[in-house]
Amino acid sequence: MAAGVIPMNASPLDVAVHALRQDLIHDDGPRISTMRNYRFAILQYEPREEFKLRGLVQGLAQELVGSGWAVLSIDLHRLFLDRVRAQGGDWVERVIAMERTMASKSHERGLNYLTPKLESLIDGPEGIAADCAKVIADYTEAHPDRVDRTLAIIGRAGALFPFFRSSALLRHLDGRTGNVPAVLLYPGTRGARSGLSFMGVLEPDHDYRPRIYP
Repeated sequence: MAAGVIPMNASPLDVAVHALRQDLIHDDGPRISTMRNYRFAILQYEPREEFKLRGLVQGLAQELVGSGWAVLSIDLHRLFLDRVRAQGGDWVERVIAMERTMASKSHERGLNYLTPKLESLIDGPEGIAADCAKVIADYTEAHPDRVDRTLAIIGRAGALFPFFRSSALLRHLDGRTGNVPAVLLYPGTRGARSGLSFMGVLEPDHDYRPRIYP
């Protein structure tokens, strides 16, 4: 899809990325939010379009970089694995062994055991949100003159299913991005009243303040 041009047979994902691009490159600066001090947005896409989404976002990032932007690609999967490894090999082996034991009795029992273990690493102000904030802060502290031309794209949320809550992530990121606009790539479905169902499986969550594309 050429920059600035959207074909007649464009998919909803094409339309969403096009709309995001137009708002990011606006003459008056990024317009992804109507709130001056809340520069977050969500790009929702069907989970089956994960690889198409990555290609479109990569193209958008390359275009922005070519126009003088700095684009921070924040990989939630990588941040999560870093947190798991930080617990130590013994912890990981114990959790895996116990999960297998519980899951051998029933899938639900295995998941019920694993959920609090992993959610404690992901959720809360000192969870994955703190890692995202650090990536942004490290860059802006090293390049204070580029803050107005920096965008954070947060992706790979699907790898954290079903332990991740995007609304909680954005809530804990609020006020910690140095006013750098951030876009969360959200694999899921969109229902009534802007409710989002993570991976199209979990109950729709309506606790969102950001603009949702498309």
